[in-house]
Amino acid sequence: MLEYKGSAPKREQIDSWKDEETVRNFLAVLNIILLLIILVIVLNWLYTKIMVKRSAKVIKEDEFAENMRKAQVIDVRDRSAFDAGHILGARNVSYPMMKQNPSSFRKDQPIYLYDQVMSLSVRAANLLRKQGYTDVYILKGGINAWTGKTKVNKK
Repeated sequence: MLEYKGSAPKREQIDSWKDEETVRNFLAVLNIILLLIILVIVLNWLYTKIMVKRSAKVIKEDEFAENMRKAQVIDVRDRSAFDAGHILGARNVSYPMMKQNPSSFRKDQPIYLYDQVMSLSVRAANLLRKQGYTDVYILKGGINAWTGKTKVNKK
């Protein structure tokens, strides 16, 4: 708080008031930026939750493993991640490839999607929903949560 003590303020005191005001302004701008970043993160999380509910059903590992023999199991990660380790019986159709040719799946069988942690799977499920696929499932937690059999492609 600025105080007036009866005499004219000294030059050093005026400079310190300007410095304090500059710091306060900087901190106010920084707080606004941080709040905007937090808002963007929350909105992205909310958007993802809504897309999951609209596009696919998220299932746990046991249900995924139990029914995967009757489904098309698709790994939507890129080829190098797929080769490094994938669920046994899965085929690799990366998300960018799926965007180019989304009609390469059968509509009479359920589609089981997975990736590293569900981020690409949600986008892939939304893409499939737009193409008319209705029986789409996503592995909760992605391959990171998978404890079943996996395969590594050796080069």
